[in-house]
Amino acid sequence: QVHLVESGGGSVQAGGSLRLSCAASGVTYSGRICWFRHAPGNEREGVATILTGSEPIYYADSVKGRFTISQDNAKNTVYLQMNNLKPEDTAMYYCAATRRGGLYYGALAKKTFAYWGQGTQVTVSS
Repeated sequence: QVHLVESGGGSVQAGGSLRLSCAASGVTYSGRICWFRHAPGNEREGVATILTGSEPIYYADSVKGRFTISQDNAKNTVYLQMNNLKPEDTAMYYCAATRRGGLYYGALAKKTFAYWGQGTQVTVSS
């Protein structure tokens, strides 16, 4: 069982930056990890994903050029650096991980991911 814990959320003004962390524990994780976000009234959206220890990396169009996903394999942690934040980035951010042998529906698709963290809130004010 993989346990995911997000941290690093907070409140910032537009144009500011935050770095989110997703720590995987329970087992040494190997697979794909994705950052999702969910704002009230919207669908949960995959924003950035990385294959642990490897590439490729994918981003949603809405965050390309502003968000960067990275990993520290020694710490079993994936990061999401968010720059030039906009009010529309306000959401609960979750990290999710695939399960070995799970079906693949797309690198940013919710159905691809079996394990989910509890989320960390990001609020961007104008």
